[in-house]
Amino acid sequence: MNKMLLGLLAVVVGGFALPATADAAARAIATTDVNLRAGPSTRYPAVDVVGGGDRVRVYGCLENRSWCDVGYDGQRGWMSSNYLAYAGGTRRYIGERAIRAIEAPVISFSIGGYWDDHYRARRFYRERDRYDGIYGPRSRRDRDRIEDRDRFDDRDDVRRERRAERRHELRREERRDDRREWRDERRDDVRIEFRDDRRERVEERPEPIVPLYRVN
Repeated sequence: MNKMLLGLLAVVVGGFALPATADAAARAIATTDVNLRAGPSTRYPAVDVVGGGDRVRVYGCLENRSWCDVGYDGQRGWMSSNYLAYAGGTRRYIGERAIRAIEAPVISFSIGGYWDDHYRARRFYRERDRYDGIYGPRSRRDRDRIEDRDRFDDRDDVRRERRAERRHELRREERRDDRREWRDERRDDVRIEFRDDRRERVEERPEPIVPLYRVN
């Protein structure tokens, strides 16, 4: 009886301990700003941008370890493993080595179930037929070639977004500078008008009458 109780206790304790270890092993860090996408390809819409140095939860990766299903800031999406890192002890792993280090499970992707679970409230959900078939049965060589291209395209997308944001910020600064210059010019015009108006009033003031005789 005692042996049975001890055995059950060991199973229960082990059952609580394993998820904590798995949860800790499934954490990774983004090496740079990168798009979080609605599927394992740059042709899927971007869900968010993961900031460089931010932590993500890795739920699993494709068989060739090129893309991973991650959680970030309460959202779910796919990231290229090229931008994932993991620090284990004194060593740092990047890309596919990081995925192997955290022992991420191998998973597949299906747009129907995944989008139903995570993107029903998103605008692009209504266009899911347009994206269906981007990721599907292909030869291993074709998948690797497409996914390698996607990694570079994803980085280019982030760079273009950052450049667009910078151009927008520059235009906002220019508009602020224009408004500031207009206010300064208007202030100077008001000062000049006020000064001119005072000068005109002084010039129009009648001259005092000087008496012709002196009163003793």
